[in-house]
Amino acid sequence: MTWRPGVVTACACGLLITAGTAIYAQERFGRPRAPQIQANVEYDSRPVFVRLRYDTGFSGFGRRGGGAGWLHDYPVADLNLMQIVKALTLTDARVDGSNILSLDDPELFRYPIAYMSEPGYWGPSDAEAEGLRNYLLKGGFIIFDDFRGGDWYHLEQQMRRVLPEHHFIQLDISSPVFHAFFDLQALDILPPPYGEFMPTYYGIFEDNDPRGRLMAIANRDNDLGDYWEYSATGLFAVDLSNEAYKFGVNYMIYGLTH
Repeated sequence: MTWRPGVVTACACGLLITAGTAIYAQERFGRPRAPQIQANVEYDSRPVFVRLRYDTGFSGFGRRGGGAGWLHDYPVADLNLMQIVKALTLTDARVDGSNILSLDDPELFRYPIAYMSEPGYWGPSDAEAEGLRNYLLKGGFIIFDDFRGGDWYHLEQQMRRVLPEHHFIQLDISSPVFHAFFDLQALDILPPPYGEFMPTYYGIFEDNDPRGRLMAIANRDNDLGDYWEYSATGLFAVDLSNEAYKFGVNYMIYGLTH
């Protein structure tokens, strides 16, 4: 199912007011603080937002502080997106919590979609690289978000460890992932919340064939998580938050159906 942009915008605008019901992990003024990590929800076959945890190998903090980079925008972005997914699609998404898992956790294989924030700080162990490789080759789908500049080259390097026989391919608007639910018309309609580069999108496909299953998508020079987290605060224009939700919902529906 695809939705016309005008219909989607009208529905999403009404939902933005109630989407930000979770406790914010950042003070409105002053230095960001690390969020309190909540217990994972029990598996019951319903879709859950899964955020990937990793050891940065550095100071443990991402670019903006306020906790490790993999935690950025947690848990508000996670729950806001799933509220939109549940409200606009026929998906019975979990909105009472999200999960945090490591790449070498066998529990990850229960969930078809996983999200990683700030992959520029990600340095997987051999076991984690093998875990992600097996996850992707067995049907998993990973979303890389919240990175820019030289982070891209670091991500490429790490993914060569995970899938040495695969490589990133730049996506255009014809890619099915951008039409999985919302029928996006262009990729340059959503500027990054911070930074000077217009986002581009890259994917890794089975057998390096763009006609095949998309195993990974990378939002280069973008941060959809920030748009999701602050959609109910007025920090960003409503139309931009709407577009960010369209990308997120498409990713979720694609991962659930492929």
